[in-house]
Amino acid sequence: MRQKYLISIVGATAIGKTALSIELAKYYKTEIISCDSRQFYKEMNIGTAVPSQEELNLVKHHFIQSRSIFNDYSVGDFERDAIDKLDQLFKKHNIVVMVGGSGLYVDAVLKGLDDFPEVDPSIRENLKIELDEKGIENLQQKLKDLDPVSYQKIDIQNKQRLIRAIEICIGTGKPYSSFLKNKKNQRSFIPIKIGIAAEREVIYDRINQRVDIMMDQGLLEEATKLYPHKTLNALQTVGYKELFNYLDGDITLDFAVSEIKKNTRRFAKRQGTWFRKDKEIEWFDFEDNLKFVIYHIENQIINSP
Repeated sequence: MRQKYLISIVGATAIGKTALSIELAKYYKTEIISCDSRQFYKEMNIGTAVPSQEELNLVKHHFIQSRSIFNDYSVGDFERDAIDKLDQLFKKHNIVVMVGGSGLYVDAVLKGLDDFPEVDPSIRENLKIELDEKGIENLQQKLKDLDPVSYQKIDIQNKQRLIRAIEICIGTGKPYSSFLKNKKNQRSFIPIKIGIAAEREVIYDRINQRVDIMMDQGLLEEATKLYPHKTLNALQTVGYKELFNYLDGDITLDFAVSEIKKNTRRFAKRQGTWFRKDKEIEWFDFEDNLKFVIYHIENQIINSP
């Protein structure tokens, strides 16, 4: 049986991952798995920069708008579903492309998730109440006290991840970081990791332009339709949260748009920090010719075990 390869394309938001993934999938006559956790939900379109219908028609995509915001979908669920889908795709393709900027979801597919013990669910409920009453800064300080290592590593602005880390610390009496394993799960494919990079000013400019385009395309109208469901986990994301604050009457629309840009830039910075830790990623400039990327992939295949 021929070896199977998963080309994983990562990088900051708005850097051009979708375009590259489509070009590579066309070149290798294969299909694409999306691991962008914001694009799983069918009710969210403009604010998640889902590929256009024209782009979707060029290559078959999986996990694009395949779930509903009304159904919880965890990274563990995605790992299971993605591996099942890859097993199917590798029966007819030797190469599959995976694309997305959600680092935890990328790692779940490539390496597998860490194993955590079960803890009393009341701990999570109490932390949610504490978050509502005292704010996120209180929980951030709690994690810093309980597990300084995790405080430095996880996205402490992400309420779900923050609560998850703290509940493990409290429920087990051990730091969340102590459960993070170094051993990788066995996979039936060889990953080829491609990163797209650009100067920070370029990324930020592309983000600002994308937000303006989203607003022109009707992001406010989309957020208004979703507003009655604003407390759902799936909607706790940049682009929607800020517009919900505007719809609440707390801020002006101009300020909401500026906050979307600022928070998206911060998100891009966190993406860069996450992916730069992986020394197996081969980085290319966003303006590099496709042939350079293909040349690298072919070399990886030739020299693979």
